[in-house]
Amino acid sequence: MAYDLELDKVEAKIKAENAKIVCIQLPEGLRPNAREIVQELEKRTNAKVITWLGSCWGACDLPLEVNRLGVDLLVQWGHTEWGH
Repeated sequence: MAYDLELDKVEAKIKAENAKIVCIQLPEGLRPNAREIVQELEKRTNAKVITWLGSCWGACDLPLEVNRLGVDLLVQWGHTEWGH
């Protein structure tokens, strides 16, 4: 992967939240790496990681529908840091 996705921080957050189901939301440019990201996070944690394939136009574009899926944690990657 050409980008530093800070997977160590994501792993720590998943573990701190004791998240069992995690949804990752990726911008178009990172979607080709979705499988690799999912596999790496599942290997590092006990969480089931799913990928949101809907739109991702930025930090304000949260997929509210994930609540119905029982997701414990949503991780969104973008170009600019936005909250923790």
